[in-house]
Parts: sequence; C-alpha cells; structure tokens
Amino acid sequence: MNRIKARAPTARGVALTMAWGAVAVGYKWGCPIARQEGFGARVVTSAVFFAVGAGLMFHVRRTLLRELRQARRVARAAQSVVLRPLPPRLDGLVLAAAQLSAERGACVGGDLYEAIATEHGVRVVMGDVRGHGLTALGTVAAVLGSFREAAHDEPDLGGVLRRLERALARHLRERARAEHPAHGGPDPDHPVAEEFVTLLLLEIDEEGALLALNCGHPWPYRISDARVEPLSRADPLPPLGPFPLPVELETHSCGPLLPCESLVLFTDGVEDARDSRGRFFSLSGTLREAVRDAPVSPQTILRALFTALLHHTGGKPSDDIALLVLRNDRTRGKLSCPGARDSDTCGSGAGARQAPTDPQPTTHR
Repeated sequence: MNRIKARAPTARGVALTMAWGAVAVGYKWGCPIARQEGFGARVVTSAVFFAVGAGLMFHVRRTLLRELRQARRVARAAQSVVLRPLPPRLDGLVLAAAQLSAERGACVGGDLYEAIATEHGVRVVMGDVRGHGLTALGTVAAVLGSFREAAHDEPDLGGVLRRLERALARHLRERARAEHPAHGGPDPDHPVAEEFVTLLLLEIDEEGALLALNCGHPWPYRISDARVEPLSRADPLPPLGPFPLPVELETHSCGPLLPCESLVLFTDGVEDARDSRGRFFSLSGTLREAVRDAPVSPQTILRALFTALLHHTGGKPSDDIALLVLRNDRTRGKLSCPGARDSDTCGSGAGARQAPTDPQPTTHR
C-alpha cells in the first residue's frame, strides 16, 4: 500500500533556522548589553529573543501553509477523477449535484453519484458508503469505476447492480489483504464484514419511463408542479456487502417522469442531519417551501437545500451529504417547462450539451 510521506526540510529552511539560532546565541554571548543586569538591558534582550521566536514561527507557518495548498491541489485533482462534476444537461435532462463532506478540509467523502447517457437511456447512481470522509474514498472509487463501465455494457439494471456487487466484493478482499498481509489463504474469509454500501440505480429512457433498483437507500422525491412526494414506497433490497443479491432481481417501475417533473436524490445524511436541539432536518418540508411559488430550476432547488441544511446544522454536518436534482426538460411538440430560462429549454434533439463551466461539488472547510 502506497503512503504519502512528509517532505523533508529543505536546505533553505534548515539554513534559516540555523541563522536565527546563531543570531540569538551571538547576541547572548557577544553583545555587552545582553550581559548587563539593568532593566533596559533586559527589555532589549527580551525584544531580541521575541523577534527571533516570531521569525521562527512565521517561517514554520509559511511552510505549513505551502504544504496545505499543495495538499488541496492534490485533493482537487483526485476529486475531479473520483467524483467528477456532472454536465448541466444530459440527453434532455437538466442536472445539478453537489457533495458536502463532514470531514473538515476533505473534498470528497463516503457519498457517490454519477449520471451517464447510454444507448439504454440515462442511468443514474446515488450511493452511500459506510463511514465518511477520506476513509471511505477507496470504496467510492471502486463502485463508481465499475458503474461507469457497467452502465454502457449491461442491457438491464439488474446486470449493472450485479457488476457493482462483484466490484465491491473484490475491492474489500484486496483491502483485507493489504490490511492483513500475514493472511495465508488466497481470499480472506469475510474480509470486511461490517462494510456496506447503500445504492439507488435509476434508468430513464427516451420516453421518460423510469426504472429503479434500490439497495437500502432512501427513495428520492418526485416534484410535479408544487407537489412533492416519494418516488416509491416499496421496500428496498438489503445494502450491498453483508448479504448476496437474490437470484431473481425485479426492477421496480416508477411510472413515467413527465416533462418538467424533477427528481431529488439524496443520501441519508440529509434527513439524519440534526440541529442543536436534536431535531431532524425536514427534507420534504424544505422542498415544498422551495417549489411553492413557481417552478424552479434544479440549481435553485440545490441551492435552497444546501442553504437550509447548513443553517439547520450550524454549518457543521455530522455525516457526509450528497444531493442530485434532475429535471426532465424534454419537450413534446412546442411545450417547454414553465419558469425555465431560454437556455434551459430543450430543442428538438435531445443531445448532451456541456456548459462552459461545470458545477463543482461543495467542500466543507
């Protein structure tokens, strides 16, 4: 297993430290004022040592800030690969997504999401790895990497889910070997028994037909005009990891996603968020408040939810949070979504279009 090592002190840093120390020692033993016992001499001596100490502290602080900026650049590069920004439009759907890490300074955590346009329709995944922060990043990378391949290769959602199950099991076995190199067998028994991932898979075809497979994840909310309701109330499958998938996987049909209707996908860190009095965050109530007056864009919904969440938790969420809002912006004839900007309305072709700037996941600092 590769580990990042701290960079050794540079020659310049060592030279500056030795120079400041030499100044202090030289003043103490070479300056006549330093050997005097008067009050004024003591003040001058204290000022000299204070200046030397302040210089050392300033140098250390400057070095640490430089290392922190470098670490953040590396984290942003890793973020763009693991949890890459979603395009604002994908095959006639308008998307907005962001993630909030509970670990201060972390850019990504244990939540994952992705949306891909395939020949089978737009396929979306939203998941939550056990744990949060950087400790769950390896599992997030394994699941997302498998989804990005399986979404194109598998003709049905059941095949995609089985590919994700195999990728997760393989990742956990490899992690168990790395953590316990003395294990003699080819595969550790029950490599990481407590690890699991909740997953929601969606497929939206060209006609808006919506299929879903849910493994222990909260069902998303459907927004139609000012009405907010759960997409489904069916019992989900167990999370991936502790139990194998059933032999027969039944894909759940959630009806059509009509033009101008939206879906709000989220992880359990949203509804589990508490305020200082221990009260849970009301996601459905916040959504109804956000869409009460007029149809709003996914970006507006996302912004309203994050603003309410940060206010509710005092800016300190206890778990990773991920939100993904998508709206069916496909037109039928000359119909377009009320309240949509000219740039948000669909043309006759439902091709993916990349905006000049991508929405970036939110980082908790």
